[in-house]
Amino acid sequence: MYKAQEELIKVAKHYGVKLTMFHGRGGTVGRGGGPTHLAILSQPPDTIHGSLRVTVQGEVIEHSFGEEHLCFRTLQRYTAATLEHGMHPPISPKPEWRALMDEMAVVATKEYRSIVFQEPRFVEYFRSATPETEYGRMNIGSHPSKRKPSGGIESLRAIPWIFAWTQTRFHLPVWLGFGAAIKHIMQKDIRNIHILKEMYNEWPFFRVTLDLLEMVFAKGDPGIAAVYDKLLVADDLQSFGEQLRKNYEETKELLLQVAGHKDVLEGDPYLKQRLRLRESYITTLNVCQAYTLKRIRDPSFQVSPQPPLSKEFTDESQPAELVQLNEQSEYAPGLEDTLILTMKGIAAGMQNTG
Repeated sequence: MYKAQEELIKVAKHYGVKLTMFHGRGGTVGRGGGPTHLAILSQPPDTIHGSLRVTVQGEVIEHSFGEEHLCFRTLQRYTAATLEHGMHPPISPKPEWRALMDEMAVVATKEYRSIVFQEPRFVEYFRSATPETEYGRMNIGSHPSKRKPSGGIESLRAIPWIFAWTQTRFHLPVWLGFGAAIKHIMQKDIRNIHILKEMYNEWPFFRVTLDLLEMVFAKGDPGIAAVYDKLLVADDLQSFGEQLRKNYEETKELLLQVAGHKDVLEGDPYLKQRLRLRESYITTLNVCQAYTLKRIRDPSFQVSPQPPLSKEFTDESQPAELVQLNEQSEYAPGLEDTLILTMKGIAAGMQNTG
């Protein structure tokens, strides 16, 4: 996309056309999400020219424009970044940076496709380890979850594909392939680590990309994904899940090495603190969701009864009177309601949902 924008600008200049780029902004990193200001400042030189057009995903509209003061703050960020990009353009990448990025892109793409499209176990694992199947059945998305009901991974829309992985805190579409690319470059020549660090420190596009990845790793938790695997994934697929989690940890370490950080979000203590505050709530919802999925998929599975949380609810019929359950659900009473509530809660806690 970076290179395509550069080429478009060259063609527009050649024919004397003023070109306004039209950007899609998603809520999640895998769909163009992240801080607006930094995203604009990391665009290639000469591609903004004082004007910018943006289409914003539904969840982001609510988050960024839902209230008057939020709306003005968001518009201020867009305006300030657009002006700054024009008055103080980012540097153009050096030829050796471009060469490294081209090589990394090829390796990352090959690794991503080898797992998502060519690994025979992947589709079954994805459907088992995430709430994707249940999400598709429930009326909580703005579109049907698939373009073709009978299709595989390639027929999934972008939102459920990313939403499902965000729910389990594994964020696979965001980081898969990145570790293999960095590893390849470093094995080829150990000195390349110095070029990568130089790119991180001097090239805004590369830095923003890595910082967004780091933010995703801060929100991710392979331990939570392992809980979903233990409860929901068949025994013969458990090793595949372990392999992916190992890949996750390795990618995270390589990212920190390039960024020169000892821990994720080292440079953003405020976000780190906010995530720490949310952690216990989201984890509780994750565990609740994993057990709800287990009960939906295996009706014979029983959870041992827990003592009442409050003395007010010693009479078991009382909570039922307070909760209006969805009677049209194809699942046992309360399970679909619980699943929707956990999905909404985890999405709110993650912020980058789908």
